Amino acid sequence: MMDLQEHYQKLYDESIIKIIAEDYQIDPLIEDPNDLRFGITLVIRPSEEVKNNIQLFLNELKSVEPHQYYYQNQDIHITVMSIISCYQGFQLSSINIDDYIKIIKKSFEDFNTTRIQFKGVTVSPSCILLQGFMEDDVINNFRNRLRENFKNSTLEQSIDKRYAIQTAHSTVVRFKELFTHKKDFLKIIEEYRNVDFGTFKVSSVELVYNDWYQREKKVKKLTVFKV
Repeated sequence: MMDLQEHYQKLYDESIIKIIAEDYQIDPLIEDPNDLRFGITLVIRPSEEVKNNIQLFLNELKSVEPHQYYYQNQDIHITVMSIISCYQGFQLSSINIDDYIKIIKKSFEDFNTTRIQFKGVTVSPSCILLQGFMEDDVINNFRNRLRENFKNSTLEQSIDKRYAIQTAHSTVVRFKELFTHKKDFLKIIEEYRNVDFGTFKVSSVELVYNDWYQREKKVKKLTVFKV
């Protein structure tokens, strides 16, 4: 099993050097109305309490860098699995969603109650991530069953095409403009490196049709699996 703390630390160490050296990436598509990248994804939503704690952190960042892209509470999520990763022009009408729901339901066998803790933040060259820690192997075992069950089907899917997901992180900020107060921004991130944002029980998993940024106004909830 991946050592999540080690993974997040390595990501932080490598990325912070790049950001300081002006080697960071700005996403030019965030405000682009012609961005038609869509897919279907299984997501977990943190509790309201945890999301409100996250907003306190984001408000501090906004005070020094207001023009970056900050996730609102309704958009904050953990990706369990990208069943079909977002691509230009994907439409729900091209698949039979009931076939997907059947396979996902089958994959929920042995899914026990589990909890996730958000503790600390890390960075990539393009965004800020909350460090999520799973208390056991429930979610990764579920991911493995999804991999196996979809591999044995003929349905369109792109599981693990980009990378094999093993973490429980949540992206909360994306860089969309050049920094104007980078030093102050990074200082706040450093202050929150080990802050505990809270722990929540996973009570449901949502299957959604979504854009790249999981914006509520573009997301269509297809079904909710209670766990």
